[in-house]
Amino acid sequence: MKFPKPHTLKQIAELISCDFVGDAEFLVLGMNEIHVVEPGDIVFVDHPKYYDKALQSAATIILINKEVDCPKGKALLISKDPFNDFNKLTNYFKPFKASSNLISPSSKIGKNTIIQPNTFIGHNVVIGNNCVIHSNVSIYDDTIIGNNVTIHSGTVLGANAFYYKKRPEGFDRLKSSGRVVIENHVDIGANCTIDRGVTGDTTIKEGSKLDNQIQIGHDTVIGKKCLIASQVGIAGCVVVQDEVTFWGQVGCTSGVTIGTKAVIHAQSGISKSLEGHKTYWGTPAQEARAEMKEMANIKKIPEIFQHIKAKK
Repeated sequence: MKFPKPHTLKQIAELISCDFVGDAEFLVLGMNEIHVVEPGDIVFVDHPKYYDKALQSAATIILINKEVDCPKGKALLISKDPFNDFNKLTNYFKPFKASSNLISPSSKIGKNTIIQPNTFIGHNVVIGNNCVIHSNVSIYDDTIIGNNVTIHSGTVLGANAFYYKKRPEGFDRLKSSGRVVIENHVDIGANCTIDRGVTGDTTIKEGSKLDNQIQIGHDTVIGKKCLIASQVGIAGCVVVQDEVTFWGQVGCTSGVTIGTKAVIHAQSGISKSLEGHKTYWGTPAQEARAEMKEMANIKKIPEIFQHIKAKK
């Protein structure tokens, strides 16, 4: 998320009441999660295991819970609770604004686009030309939808990321300020849920087709011309490259990459990145031919035992 205008390091420190290391006039341009940070961004880190990753990332301002050596050309914000202070900044720069209309006056809807009754369209939504949005769809703030997109009833675009920190009193949610971006010629079935990015975009690229009852997690990118069958669940921060096929009820863990033209058979469980141009099956998913060969060999075990008994 980029700020509406640049702020100084001192101004940001004052907003969250914390100390800082670096030039007071050091420019701060935005805030992002570590996988999408750019120079000028704030990234937060609150565990020693990830200090080096944050300090060496593209981010130039590190919101951290310990004073450490500051890398050259960067600045530190020293916080007792970086998670909470990151949320404070989200609330300040991207506060939740309640809607008083079913379709926000700040939304922009293209030519020949049909919006069926009882659809909710939030603030600053942009919908392109020749789209069909069926009834009871909820499109949260800042969502971007291209041309020739069809979205069926009950689908929700832009709900919060499933991202929590466990505390003694319960779970604390990391607030979401990102967007959902749907490119041209995408079809989305009924009762799908596509979560907004925490600070960046959750993206469905051009020509992809989603069946009913699919969950796409925060900051995930679905490539061009992908096919996703019903009841697939894809976690956050996943990269699905172009022309990938997921058959029904596939589950995918966070932070992995699925290569171009991979095919994932039904009910597979993806626990690590998969190469493209291959077919996968099973949990954990592996190349389908090898998995089927193993199953065929397992079925031979009773026959092998009988053969051993006969020899005795």
